[in-house]
Amino acid sequence: MKTLVAQDIVEELRTGADEAVRLYVAACAERMAPLFIGLHTGEAGREADVELYKKSVSDLWRTDRPLPDAAQRARLLDRFPELQPAEDGITDTVGTYAFFACLVLRYALLANASGSADHAVSCGHAALTAMGMLDQNIAGAAFKADEQRLQTLPASGNAAGLWDASMAAGRERLRAVLSRIARGTH
Repeated sequence: MKTLVAQDIVEELRTGADEAVRLYVAACAERMAPLFIGLHTGEAGREADVELYKKSVSDLWRTDRPLPDAAQRARLLDRFPELQPAEDGITDTVGTYAFFACLVLRYALLANASGSADHAVSCGHAALTAMGMLDQNIAGAAFKADEQRLQTLPASGNAAGLWDASMAAGRERLRAVLSRIARGTH
């Protein structure tokens, strides 16, 4: 499968330590988190889903060892409505970006548990796909380019400020999606 993740990052994930894989996916998940948490907080019936998402993203930042229940959390995530097959597919803005946020977290949890570079690459690819879609729907946006830049930080050994940068990027993404919803362009 061709991936949107830069080849040098793919190589670094394949040859680097498991801790580098865990840092990479933690950052990807952090940047996508507002697109699930921000769009579903306060929604009736989704409280447990939001809590699982929040806890998982927070726990992923403990990169020194795999989460003992990461695979179990991925299985719980598989039950989220966003990851269930739907006859009509996903057609609305909230559903689309929440789906990608769930997909990124799912791959992040799997990569955390296994140290698999393939899962990490799938995580980064899903984030880049979502940001490419967001760019297509907002004139002049550069979310995909920003995601590409941010994905280079953990692999380059320059992780200083990565959490802050990921938090800021996630907030910007949520603002952009909310502005699309407010304009009625979903």
